[in-house]
Amino acid sequence: MKTNKEIIQSAQSTIQIEGNAILNLENFVDDSFAEVVNNILSSEGRLIVTGIGKSANISQKLVSTLNSTGQPAVFMHAADAIHGDLGNIQKGDIVLCISKSGNTPEIKSLIPLIKGMGNIIVAISGNKDSFLAKNASWNIDASVEKEACPNNLAPTTSTTAQLVMGDALAVCLLKARNFSDADFARFHPGGSLGKKLFLKVSDISSLNELPKVSINSSVKEVIVEISQKRLGATAVLDQNNLVGMITDGDIRRMLEGQADLQTTVAKDIMNISPKTIQKDELAAEALKLIQENNISQILVLDGEKYHGIVHLHDILKEGIL
Repeated sequence: MKTNKEIIQSAQSTIQIEGNAILNLENFVDDSFAEVVNNILSSEGRLIVTGIGKSANISQKLVSTLNSTGQPAVFMHAADAIHGDLGNIQKGDIVLCISKSGNTPEIKSLIPLIKGMGNIIVAISGNKDSFLAKNASWNIDASVEKEACPNNLAPTTSTTAQLVMGDALAVCLLKARNFSDADFARFHPGGSLGKKLFLKVSDISSLNELPKVSINSSVKEVIVEISQKRLGATAVLDQNNLVGMITDGDIRRMLEGQADLQTTVAKDIMNISPKTIQKDELAAEALKLIQENNISQILVLDGEKYHGIVHLHDILKEGIL
């Protein structure tokens, strides 16, 4: 068993080694890197990303990032490529090969085959003198001084460097294409991220009841409406025109003030300036307004017409944080 101090020191050392290696990657971003970006941008094909071992894992992650940010990409395992998957590569595709050594048997077998097909090869390697680096059209240097592994064997710092260089490439492509929030929404329709980008207020409010009372409704009528509609609030209307809002908090404050329940009506306790949002706004914007104003509900409008109420819990239930 190791002491807590030894474990903490080991973890901190790993972070320091990998952190320093990442910072050093800035020195490897040059005109060659920019040329890779521009060639991918001008290509009419896809980006085929390949690797072996731990580099294959990094390749898969990079493909996910690229596809989600507008760059068509396909993962092809280097070992599978020489056993049939080479057919994934089409005319015009650029092949990005990721490897620390650049000299594995699979890479040495694969690269001549790709060159023979006439496809451009880009390397992200940790050895600029390797077979891969010398046979690629461009080599993005991702070399590191040492692995975080105390034996300098297990891929740790080197795979982190590959990951960062891949992310740098993806972000450059994203920015060059002016990839917007709307684009992001198209590629991320599911999950909390997708909902944050495309779920509208009306998508939530339309599922709720439509609590409303008139300006002359009694306190009892207000309480019953709030209780039955289960949104903790009700709109107050005057001849179908929205004039205010009453929350359960307003009811509590009225009772604490010892108001005359026999004579008090809705217009006496309503908030005449409630926070509102248009139904076509994003639900994420409604959450922002709710949080900024420290409230639990917000009125939803269709132009100037009352459309409904959205509660904080409705938004959180959708996974928007």
